[in-house]
Amino acid sequence: METISRISSMLETARELTLEAAQSAALTRGSNTGLTSRNHSASQIKKLLESRNDREVLDGMRKVISLMYSSEPSLPFFSTVVKNVANTNLEVKKLVYIYLVHHAETEPDLALLSINTIQKSLTDQNPQVRAMALRTMSGIRVPVISQIVSLAIKRGCGDMSPHVRKAAALAIPKCYRLDPNTLPQLIGYVSTLLGDAQYFVAGPAVSAFLEICPDRIDLIHKHYRSLVKKLVDMDEWGQLATLRLLTFYARKCFPRKTQKMKSAVSRGFYDDEQGGETQGDGEEYEMPVIDPDLELLFRSCRLLLQNRNSAVIVGVVRCFLYLAPPEYLDAAVGPLVALLRSPQDIQHVALFNIVVVSLKHPKLFTKYVSHFFVHASDPPHIWRLKLEVLTILFPHCGLHLKGVIINELERFSKGADEDLVRESVRALGRCAQNDPSTAKHCLVVLLRQITSLDETLVSESLTVIRHLIQQDPTSHERTVIQLVKHLGSSSSPEARATIIWLVGEFAGVDPKRNIAPDVLRILVQKFADEPEVVKQQIVLLGAKVYLHHLLRNPPKQHAENPSESEPKTNQDRNEWADDAVKEPELDEGNEEDQQKEEPQEDQITLLWRYILLLARYDSSYDLRDRARMLKALLANPSSTELANLILLAPKPVPHAPSPSETRKNLLIGSSTLIVGPDAGPFGLSGYHDLPDWVELGQEPDPTLRESEVKPELTERAPVTAGEKLDRALMEHESNVAAMNRQRNGHARAGASVAKSKTLDEWLEEESETEEEETESGEEVTDSDEEETEEETDDDDDEEEDEEDEEDEESASEDQEEAQQLLAHDKPGAPGLSGF
Repeated sequence: METISRISSMLETARELTLEAAQSAALTRGSNTGLTSRNHSASQIKKLLESRNDREVLDGMRKVISLMYSSEPSLPFFSTVVKNVANTNLEVKKLVYIYLVHHAETEPDLALLSINTIQKSLTDQNPQVRAMALRTMSGIRVPVISQIVSLAIKRGCGDMSPHVRKAAALAIPKCYRLDPNTLPQLIGYVSTLLGDAQYFVAGPAVSAFLEICPDRIDLIHKHYRSLVKKLVDMDEWGQLATLRLLTFYARKCFPRKTQKMKSAVSRGFYDDEQGGETQGDGEEYEMPVIDPDLELLFRSCRLLLQNRNSAVIVGVVRCFLYLAPPEYLDAAVGPLVALLRSPQDIQHVALFNIVVVSLKHPKLFTKYVSHFFVHASDPPHIWRLKLEVLTILFPHCGLHLKGVIINELERFSKGADEDLVRESVRALGRCAQNDPSTAKHCLVVLLRQITSLDETLVSESLTVIRHLIQQDPTSHERTVIQLVKHLGSSSSPEARATIIWLVGEFAGVDPKRNIAPDVLRILVQKFADEPEVVKQQIVLLGAKVYLHHLLRNPPKQHAENPSESEPKTNQDRNEWADDAVKEPELDEGNEEDQQKEEPQEDQITLLWRYILLLARYDSSYDLRDRARMLKALLANPSSTELANLILLAPKPVPHAPSPSETRKNLLIGSSTLIVGPDAGPFGLSGYHDLPDWVELGQEPDPTLRESEVKPELTERAPVTAGEKLDRALMEHESNVAAMNRQRNGHARAGASVAKSKTLDEWLEEESETEEEETESGEEVTDSDEEETEEETDDDDDEEEDEEDEEDEESASEDQEEAQQLLAHDKPGAPGLSGF
């Protein structure tokens, strides 16, 4: 009969599995053809939901959930679904809870009808049901039930199942959003859950703490060490929240301490020897002193560097960057760079964080330079950040790596992508700017690119060259001359305008080697055919050349100081008028000399007037206005101070910072770092910068972080009841085996000795054994007295009492063995038959 019942049960199980498989196959087939629920009318679904068969109810709930997630109307089934809240089938209950959470805000009155049933589920024997009920009750966003949710969380905090306690921790932020007035109660629940022994309860508790009361650091003191020890075992979300909390906690509770040390100096045995023992008589330097609790955090964080979650690795790097010395950060750089092998979205986030870290500690990344070379498959938002990292690390690399980086940038600049070409040339300029020792090499590379047919490459190269020349004009005189040679072959208007500006700015520095007038003379010949940008620079070059001419050949004294030559009295005015009338007569004989001297002295003046004349009749309004302004500025040759201030004033040296320089002070691992300046002056909503280090002497008492558990209990690992039973059984078996061995050994020894002993020796042994028995009796009574005294002590001496009881048992066993031996040794015993 038993076999028949087994076979029937197996057939029934197989039938159910076959039906479920057929239903799932039908569902998948229907989903592929787009007919998941259209084949079933609303009346059929309601009929399934109202059925008494759990399988049909489950089928109806699956159809309703598929309607809900396919954005089809599923709200008409609300009243029918709510009736199944009390269903005992776990699968049905899960789907009903999902439906309730999704539609509770739309139908709050009907959702309230299910609260009593959900409350009854909080006392269910199955912990999974209790956790689901608590999660559903907190997810029903109806403000009326806030106090009910608070009481449910209180019950969940004391539940025996850790899964229910985890659900209670996750429900705390939901209850706070539902009703902020429940904050005092929720803080107490959070404080309880922070000290939970289970690591997957502490993680959600930390997340709840950060959301409802992040400023209550006093709640963390007694749980600090336990949270640090549980950090490795938490899930990724718990690790992220705990790392963030502990980073803020360390800034507020651990002041920065330093200790003065002396560098070791090697000295020999004698004063004139160089080598030998080292002594601390060198220069003094300050060494950071790390608090033991903070070092405990660093050791735990190091174990997380092998985590599979990229956000956890970034959180560890943030902890080391803002809290630890550089040697700790060195261990985290490798895992951070390894994130570049991840998908593009993770690469993008990782590169932003790498840029910020490299701006502060660039030397740590020098051995990973090859990871930042641009690949052909990299999108623009990836290779821009890679080029930025290369320019940051360039000054700290060796000569070989510097040459490799320059060659890579030169290769990128010859590509087909205009944006990549432009950014590569700018990266070369930043490399030359950050490392002056390689500026000549970068300049040679840029000068080779001037002859390229790519206008974008030529214009960007000239712009970078202009920046390099402005940094040290005196050492780049030959560079300007070389650029002038390429002026005729260059067809790019921007390139030609840049070269003309460089000639006007730096060609007049050395009067003996001034090539600006000759360049101006050549350019004026084709002035009408030049683009407007080039025309503007030619007019500006003419103004600068003419101003240099005025400064080197100042007018005569009477022209420079007209106020001194003016007549002061009427008689002087009359004499000045007579001289003015006679002046033409005196100058008649010198007209030929003036005509000879005038062309030689005023060639630049004539050239300047010719330029003004060409600009006067140009079609560009802007060019005509510029020429009119410069003409008025240089109209009076005797007053050139204003013109000198405007045209020849020293220009500021251009500095091209890293594009992410504005993100340098943003917190790594945050969304505001990725968004950048577009996030606003205060960052995105929820962004909080790290607090300042607490001042020395104002930190909280370190004794607050000590655990409340007794040291004896903390030293021992927790032992389960099964392990205790196994240990007791093993001890009992070992004691029995030892007693058997002792008995067998004494019996054999007694048999062997009995043959060789005399009667007097046996009598002496009897007297000695009697004395030992009396002494052992006294010891037993003493031990009994000690036991009575120890019974009045605390529970901490229970182990000593057990040891005393074991001694008593061993003493009684010894007495029994002695009596057995005496019984064997009495007259008439088998051992004395030989006497």
